[in-house]
Amino acid sequence: MLKKILKIVGIVFLLLVVAAFAIPYFFKDQIKAKILTSINENVDAKVAFADADLSLFKNFPNASVTIDKLSIINKAPFEGDTLVSFEELNLKMSIKELFKGENEPMNIDGISSKNGLINIIFNKDGIGNFDIALKNKKEDAKDEKSKPLALKIKEYEIENFRFQFYDEKSKMKMVLDSINHEGKGDFTSTKLDLITKTTTKVSLSMDKANYMNNVALSLDAILGIDLEKSKYTFKENKAKINELPLEFDGFIQIVEAGQEYDLKFKTPTSSFKNFLGLIPAQYAANLDNVKTSGDFTVAGFAKGLYSETTVPKFNIEIASNNASFQYPNLPKSVKNIVIDTKIINETGVMNDTYVNLDKLSFQIDQDVFNAKANIKNLAENALVNAALKGTINLANVTKAYPVKLDKPLSGMLKADVTTEFDMQSVEKSDYARIKNAGTIDLSGFNYTDENGKTMNISKVLVAFNPSTVNLQQFSATTGKSDISVNGVLENFYGFVFKNQELKGNFNLNSNQLAVNDFMTTEAPKTETATKKSEAMKIPAFLNCSLTAKANTVLYDNLTLKNVSGKIIIKDQKATLQNGKTDIFGGSISFNGDVSTKEKTPKFNMDLGLNKVDIMQTFTQLDMMKKIAPIAGIINGKLNSTIKLSGNLNETEMTPILSSLTGDLLGQLLSTTVNSSNSTLLTALDNNLNFVDLKKLNLNDLKAAITFKDGKVNVKPFDIKYQDIKVNVGGTHGFDQNMNYNLKLDVPAKYLGTEANNLIAKLSPADAQKVQSIPVNAIIGGNFSSPKITTDVKQATTNLVNNLVKQQKEKVVSSTKNTVNSIISNATKPKNDTTKTDVKKDVKTKANNLIKDIFGKKKKEEPKKTE
Repeated sequence: MLKKILKIVGIVFLLLVVAAFAIPYFFKDQIKAKILTSINENVDAKVAFADADLSLFKNFPNASVTIDKLSIINKAPFEGDTLVSFEELNLKMSIKELFKGENEPMNIDGISSKNGLINIIFNKDGIGNFDIALKNKKEDAKDEKSKPLALKIKEYEIENFRFQFYDEKSKMKMVLDSINHEGKGDFTSTKLDLITKTTTKVSLSMDKANYMNNVALSLDAILGIDLEKSKYTFKENKAKINELPLEFDGFIQIVEAGQEYDLKFKTPTSSFKNFLGLIPAQYAANLDNVKTSGDFTVAGFAKGLYSETTVPKFNIEIASNNASFQYPNLPKSVKNIVIDTKIINETGVMNDTYVNLDKLSFQIDQDVFNAKANIKNLAENALVNAALKGTINLANVTKAYPVKLDKPLSGMLKADVTTEFDMQSVEKSDYARIKNAGTIDLSGFNYTDENGKTMNISKVLVAFNPSTVNLQQFSATTGKSDISVNGVLENFYGFVFKNQELKGNFNLNSNQLAVNDFMTTEAPKTETATKKSEAMKIPAFLNCSLTAKANTVLYDNLTLKNVSGKIIIKDQKATLQNGKTDIFGGSISFNGDVSTKEKTPKFNMDLGLNKVDIMQTFTQLDMMKKIAPIAGIINGKLNSTIKLSGNLNETEMTPILSSLTGDLLGQLLSTTVNSSNSTLLTALDNNLNFVDLKKLNLNDLKAAITFKDGKVNVKPFDIKYQDIKVNVGGTHGFDQNMNYNLKLDVPAKYLGTEANNLIAKLSPADAQKVQSIPVNAIIGGNFSSPKITTDVKQATTNLVNNLVKQQKEKVVSSTKNTVNSIISNATKPKNDTTKTDVKKDVKTKANNLIKDIFGKKKKEEPKKTE
């Protein structure tokens, strides 16, 4: 009997399990339809979700509906902006809700979501993107409409949420990131206590000024909620700003005009650890064993209406008196700490808010530092009055505070500065209304960056004047470099407070400047990570000029002497003017620009080379080596003008050769040719045996070259070897493949014995006509393995044939004239001969003449010279 009962129970259990798996498939389409109907009947926006699943196990005995990738996209005037998105949204409800009719409301007991976003935007007209509810034409229609979903929530939870708020008019942006929040309460009641837990990170900025950046907040609170009065009362609560504890008391109530505030807050204790708790944990280290004395308190209130025209009156007081702290395992303490700060609004008008930092003071060893500041008219035209005075031994900073640095700081910082200005004057650069005075002096400062490069700053002296900030002295060394800079900053406050361009004019002097000392290098590779070199960018905020002089500049493998010039930086472009340097035994002048505004840096450059050594120039400059590979072949000097443009390597800022475009006009001076050092010239020597290239004179030779797409085009030019005229032209690529044509005007005397013998038989007048013949040479292959073809042999053969033909024609002509003369003489009447004798005599003389011309044996022809 027991076995039968167990068997029946087992079968029933199995059926329930199967049903639990099967039911979701039956109701899936119904759930999707109700979700879509509920959303589409209530919002004017583009709504989409990937899928909706039903589970009876996730929140058993309740049913759970999961909506994947839900998004709500705004229509005009916020077309395309995301209002809400959820990677996952879970709805919890009773199973019986699944069996309700089509028009019956489905009650939701709980909501949870993961990885969501709420993006609230107010445009310049004050319209918010969240107002997406459909406007029904008739109020009665609201009651008649079906309600497929109804909320009777008892609990909710959001995980890893992001809330964004932006007001285009005030340019205020607030971000709550990494929000984790949960709440429990019975929303079916009009009055309830909501138990909540919240953590998030807050960032706040206004008009490019950053007030908070990822400040950690947490709040565990019981909120008394009166839904009928829209009133939210803080009961039990514990809040933290970073690690600073705060307690709240009071309420917030939503009224027709806005929100009514009546809140008080304070730190529950007065320990100075409260102040250290304000500092983010990554900068403050563990506070458990820190020894402190004195007090630190934050207290305040907010009371009044927040509306379009008013803010609650408020007063926030931050105070500390004669406090100190010392971290364990650190030798120094910070003492005599005094803080007296108030943020106050007494009228409810936002612009009447003011900040008084009446005193901020502290001491490390014997060094005392003081500051004070007052800020008024925060919302419209902030008025700032501030002063800094004191000394800080930077070496003591890491001895008194746990700053995480790879290398300890060193140096003395002294400040004595006062300033008074308003933000409109800063924006308009109205220096007459800006009052600055004092100096900041830094000496003996050493800094090592993450790549191990050390900067030793021996002296920095900055003087503040009403219209400018003068960098009176900046002296530093790093690596192999030393630099000394002075100059003027024209809008220091616009740069600091309004993100305006940093304008200025500077002078730089250096005995030796190694460019590599200021370049970003690739960090050593490790097993866990590889850090790549970052692309070099000219900062967009720079708008300044730098007049530079350096005795020596080391760049890559080059040593430049007596370098001078002016650099103008603006709009991510550096323009070089009147640049000069001594190098390669001569000098180079340069003008041009480098721009990093686009993804690939670009440059334009005009170079003037004056009497530079050819060997060094075309050996040490890879670019010149590709344009004209003549290093080792020609010795001497070069004058040249070069126009270049192209792309630069992003990290090393060196020219990408395949992108080069430009032209070169050059003149050779005092040159000699080393044909034995060139495979090409050796091959040319072998193919033109009447030329000795070692005797080639290239002095004052001028040549014009253009290059583009990795190919160099040499405009045809003439050179002269003894009495041989040569015309050279053609192309070669940066890959060293070439295609050149040589046209030689060669005197006939260089073309072999046979030609010379034939010329010798000519009369002086005829020989003068045979001065030279054209010879062509084609050079292909590449510079290391050239292929040369010439038509010397054919040209010689043609010359000989022409000379033989010319001689024959001359003999025939001469013979004809002789015969005619004989005939003429023979036909004259003679008394002692007959007519028949005359004819015989003519024939005999003609035969003898022909034998004299052609009867001799032909001599052996000389070998032809190619």
